Amino acid sequence: MDIREIAKRAKVSTATASRAINRVPTVNPQLAKRVWSVVEELGYYPNTQARALVSGRSRIFGLIVSEITNPFFPEIVQVFERIAVQHDYEILLTSTGNDPKRMESSVRRMIERRVEGVAIMTFGMEEVLLEDLKLRKVPLVFVDVGPLRARVSNIRIDYLHGIRQAVQHLAALRHEKIAFITGPRRIKSARAREHAYLHSMLEIGLPADSAFIVEGDHTMEGGMAACALLLSKPDRPTAVLCSNDMTAIGVMRKSYEVGITIPRDLSVVGFDDIRLAQFVLPPLTTVQMSQSELARLAFHALLTEVERETPAPEGSEYTLKTNLVLRESTSLVASAAKRSGGKRREIPSS
Repeated sequence: MDIREIAKRAKVSTATASRAINRVPTVNPQLAKRVWSVVEELGYYPNTQARALVSGRSRIFGLIVSEITNPFFPEIVQVFERIAVQHDYEILLTSTGNDPKRMESSVRRMIERRVEGVAIMTFGMEEVLLEDLKLRKVPLVFVDVGPLRARVSNIRIDYLHGIRQAVQHLAALRHEKIAFITGPRRIKSARAREHAYLHSMLEIGLPADSAFIVEGDHTMEGGMAACALLLSKPDRPTAVLCSNDMTAIGVMRKSYEVGITIPRDLSVVGFDDIRLAQFVLPPLTTVQMSQSELARLAFHALLTEVERETPAPEGSEYTLKTNLVLRESTSLVASAAKRSGGKRREIPSS
């Protein structure tokens, strides 16, 4: 079954059938209706690759994420795909697993499929992409790390806003020994979160003890290992701020294993606000970095670049603000609670 058979059965020209299937608005509505009636009757599916060759547009956007098993990324994929469908786009999705060779393979596959733009939501290894894509004039969207270049959009994350709120929240609960579990320091976004923590501690006059800063790997297992290291110190922290929610969940699990009650003995704050955060026990206080808003900004940036006749010489920039979401994994520091007769501050849910 091809376009010629569709045209024959609908009693229109092949050109008219093609324009109707491609939803060209100048086609006579009655003729278009006849064509679509035949299409639906025969279950015809247009050859999108052939159509792309004719139109010069694939109507495909690439989406690259770090690790699809991390709950942070599925919502980005879901929202990005939903918006793409609304705009008659397909997405070519790939997960790198933080493997440079897989990243290179993903880029080649996207170039072969003639994607119209690529959103790189990887939080690491972005440099691998630049050499392959920068000369092809493919619109790109990065988180934080994109160069100032035409057809490149950057979504700048305001890490400081939410992390400052988290540090001030813990200080208000009279915590002075606030530890921080970083992400892998080779990743720029992880370093940015650590710098935001250091700045926020300095801002309110609390010492950021290097012994209380432990490198993690953004996994639950890494959170457990980092927590064990912090708890092994003679002078334990009373609160832990984590570079992501998976780390925080690992901290909560390790605390449970060794008999430390959260938040009575240890207050814990995450970062990301993945959906799971509100269902762990106790529900996790965390810094929200909206995945749905990140996906929306990324798609909007690509679509804007595709439709822009003259690209901006230094690309485009968007900002995503972070905010603290209060739940039940933080409370008044234990010594202060005892002095106040055991009373603890109630933490309102978000």
